[in-house]
Amino acid sequence: MAEEYALQNVWLGIGVVAILFGIFYYVGWWASRKTASEEDFYAAGFSIGPVTNGLGMAATWASLATFLGVIALIQKLQVPFVYLWIQWAISIPLLTLLYGTSLRRMKAFTPASFIRSRYGKSSTIVIVCWMALIMVMYALGQMIGLGQAFELLFGIPYNIGLIIAGIATVGFITMGGMYGASYNAAFQMIVMTIAMIVPMGAIMKAMGSSGWWFPPLAYGDMAPSMLEKIPTFFDMKYDVRWYFALIPAFTLGPVALPHLAMRVFTSSSVKSARWAVVWFVIFLGLLFSGSYTAGFAGNYFAATTGRTIAKPDQTLLILNVFYNPALVAAFVMGGAVAAGLSTIGGNLMAIAGLVGNDLLSILAPRMETKKRIKWGYAALAIGGVVAILLAFNPPRFLVTSILWAFGLLATTATPGILLGVWWKEANKLALMISSILCGVIYIIISPHVLPSISLGGTGLVAQLGMSGGMVTVPLSFALFILCSIAFNRVPALADWAPSMEDKMVVDKIHGWGDYDEKRYNGIGWPLLIVAICCAVFFWGLVPWT
Repeated sequence: MAEEYALQNVWLGIGVVAILFGIFYYVGWWASRKTASEEDFYAAGFSIGPVTNGLGMAATWASLATFLGVIALIQKLQVPFVYLWIQWAISIPLLTLLYGTSLRRMKAFTPASFIRSRYGKSSTIVIVCWMALIMVMYALGQMIGLGQAFELLFGIPYNIGLIIAGIATVGFITMGGMYGASYNAAFQMIVMTIAMIVPMGAIMKAMGSSGWWFPPLAYGDMAPSMLEKIPTFFDMKYDVRWYFALIPAFTLGPVALPHLAMRVFTSSSVKSARWAVVWFVIFLGLLFSGSYTAGFAGNYFAATTGRTIAKPDQTLLILNVFYNPALVAAFVMGGAVAAGLSTIGGNLMAIAGLVGNDLLSILAPRMETKKRIKWGYAALAIGGVVAILLAFNPPRFLVTSILWAFGLLATTATPGILLGVWWKEANKLALMISSILCGVIYIIISPHVLPSISLGGTGLVAQLGMSGGMVTVPLSFALFILCSIAFNRVPALADWAPSMEDKMVVDKIHGWGDYDEKRYNGIGWPLLIVAICCAVFFWGLVPWT
């Protein structure tokens, strides 16, 4: 039978959330007193240490989906989801290695700041528009989750919970800027980890696991019993391209997420940014392994008790209400709220940076710094309000729009960033053409706009939208490279070719004290990438099983 679970004592939920928001607002108020310049507002004065930044990266990356939608996907996809999560998680180390520390040297506020230095104003407007759209989509998913969390915690209608949670959240994030977002995110990650790991230990002990004392190890001795109940749980049950498609969609997409890159940029030094990644892996590994345990436990719970979890997004709360005291369940939902807040903070700060700094520096280059900061605050608040309004009629499945957005970002922004950092021949016009054309194609072939022409077949796997990324991401890279090589050799398009100043940016961000024309140049390895991309592109066009 289907079961519905909610906290019986509403005041427990109110107490937990009130305490958390009190702390967040205090940090926001403290941070507002430290914010006096654009460097403070957008990059916390480039002063955040490695441990705090590692916690902040993990919190921004984890999101509310870690407590709700991710566990729901494990309920649906079972073990194959682990492969998705692995590709997702390695994007932060790749971001740092491929361009994060390089752009930290130029003290960029967002990846779009680099786009402007490397490609100019027109290309920046295109990339900023794509990134802002994706940040709103990302924040939308978190707002939906917050509305659902408040509904579960307090038993109030979703729309009322959305308004209360949304306004309260936008308030402390707008107040604190990047200082507040960084230190709040670090605290939120600690809350998230405790809320995920410790209660799951008690749940796994009740289920009979001998590894309950460390939930990431908890379900090892339960595998034989799981196989008896759900024989297909550990099967790799999807088209082989489903696993391969994770790379362009969930590795290359998040690499270009501005709110993650901004965490790297806030580091006190390049060395600090690299060490922050080490701490990120440790903290995120603990939290994600707890999510795996919760997904396993949810399947095991349904199989052994005969109860159907009607709303998979609520799996973690259901397990805690069923096995743990009400106070523990309230704290777990407080951890979920903290997860949503940390990601929304990053999303809104990215919108503020993209609009208040990158876009305004093009549209109003002579605007005073103080006035630009005010526009940044305004963009931050407006982005939050837009996400709240869109969340009144949310997508049917919490995570889907977020996962789909990653493929769109990999198609439209990742090629411009990576090739711009590592290849001097990257052409401005080629970037604009490949980004706009391939972005539109991705939207058209996605399962969310015109389902009748989706390339990924049918069902939940197709709805995640990865199949489109397997086509448009390699197409975008190949088109960008080929157009760059061609356009740079056409005299009539000389104005779009990289100038000497553009090329010098490449050497500068890599730390070279001189300029060498042969460095990061040539067409040999780019053509090899084109060949690989063409093979992947045609493979992605073959109908999926």
